[in-house]
Amino acid sequence: MDGGKFRVHSDEVTKATQDALIRRGVNNEDIAKIVLEMQLPYNEGLTLEHCVESVESVLRKREMQHALLVGIELDELAEQGKLSRPLQSIVGADEGLFGVDEMIGLGAVLTYGSIAVTTFGHLDKNKIGVIRKLDTKAGGNVHTFLDDLVASIAACASARIAHRTRDLEEVGKTFEDLTPEETVPEATVERAET
Repeated sequence: MDGGKFRVHSDEVTKATQDALIRRGVNNEDIAKIVLEMQLPYNEGLTLEHCVESVESVLRKREMQHALLVGIELDELAEQGKLSRPLQSIVGADEGLFGVDEMIGLGAVLTYGSIAVTTFGHLDKNKIGVIRKLDTKAGGNVHTFLDDLVASIAACASARIAHRTRDLEEVGKTFEDLTPEETVPEATVERAET
């Protein structure tokens, strides 16, 4: 070991996170479709491309990357039967009283404020889009953590758009006035702070 002095480069963590999502059958557009469904009623001119940009921005956050890497690893270990008992049975069955999966997802949304928290709760309960597919346990796959983490990403991306909407309203604009590229980084959106 290096005595804790070695740091993993951000690019490596970002790539590992994206690779893990793809390996588990989830892509950014799947999550963006949830974001669009959540935010379109409140955002004139919002497109799927805006939502993809927001998902990609959320996925660049270390907190989210770390949560995803841990959760996906635990799901994969459970599929392989490599967790110790009784954790293997609990994670493998996505036991209703477990709650640790929701707590990791909830922890990851906290940086995006109360709107992300309430959106996460809505998505966790209603299982929209790819979240529903992950929750069905089809094909023997374990997605105990991933369904909640995808809900977390979608909630954060939705909250990010809601904050952008307010910033845009204050300067008399809507998403219709911006290309997705013009919302990154947030500093290029006049008055944006988050």
